[in-house]
Amino acid sequence: MKSLSMALPLQTKNLVHPITNNKNILRSHHQSPLRVRVSCSVTNTTKFQPNRQKLVVENPPLSNDPTLQSTWTHRLWVAAGCTTVFTSFAKSIVGGFGSHRWLEPALAAYAGYVLADLGSGVYHWVIDNFGDESTPLVGTQIQAAQGHHTWPWTITKRQFANNSHALARGITLTVLPLVLAFNNHVVHGFVSTFAFCILFCQQFHAWAHGSKSKLPPSVVALQDMGLLLSRRQHVNHHGRPPYYSYCIVSGAWNKVLDESKVFEALENLLYFQFGVRPRSWSDPNSEWTEETDICNNQA
Repeated sequence: MKSLSMALPLQTKNLVHPITNNKNILRSHHQSPLRVRVSCSVTNTTKFQPNRQKLVVENPPLSNDPTLQSTWTHRLWVAAGCTTVFTSFAKSIVGGFGSHRWLEPALAAYAGYVLADLGSGVYHWVIDNFGDESTPLVGTQIQAAQGHHTWPWTITKRQFANNSHALARGITLTVLPLVLAFNNHVVHGFVSTFAFCILFCQQFHAWAHGSKSKLPPSVVALQDMGLLLSRRQHVNHHGRPPYYSYCIVSGAWNKVLDESKVFEALENLLYFQFGVRPRSWSDPNSEWTEETDICNNQA
């Protein structure tokens, strides 16, 4: 608040009076100057405006976006992965016929199916929470996982080879040496089933985001029997952080892992031991959360 005082001489101006002889005669009235004290107050009316960051909203990819389309490289890796898996499966079948022993490879195949669901959950948890697009080997998968959490429905728009080529490449490079090194039909009963489920788990994941009316009846039947991941089982994964239900083959492990808080314990261990903060601890308003309005409009 400031106060300003000043003395101003005020003087009246000449006044004009009409008279009857149609002449205007100026009469000057001289008055002694007045001294008036004027007080002026100055108030700061500037309002504080917080510095707000500009929100940048990216448009979701369209169905004809090149990033959702399969390339010949994608298709070749998927073909190589499928060939590797079915070669392992064939060795298991041939070995079973030769030995007339089917129980052991059948049990091994079941173990491969069960552990593939667990393995898919562990891998899914890792790429959802740690690393970024610059991470060696899996950077592109981490980037895709972040985009998937922003626009989950886009996984239903991805072509098959586009969605599965990264896993097919990993299966080819790891399973092919086993195919060449071992002929044991029990080993291949486990390896072929485990590898098959991992290779196709992203497709199972995509089906879990689709509506039943648009899925093949056989897929819906397998989901209803609990043999493949269903939309009902997977919905918790796309709620607010922290995320749950990471397993995407059958989803059978999700209840056990969620109730026992295994991933939560691992996250706390990594944070307090190494200072690594998982993305699942992010603020629900972060840019990595689902755009539900877009998702609902596209469903």
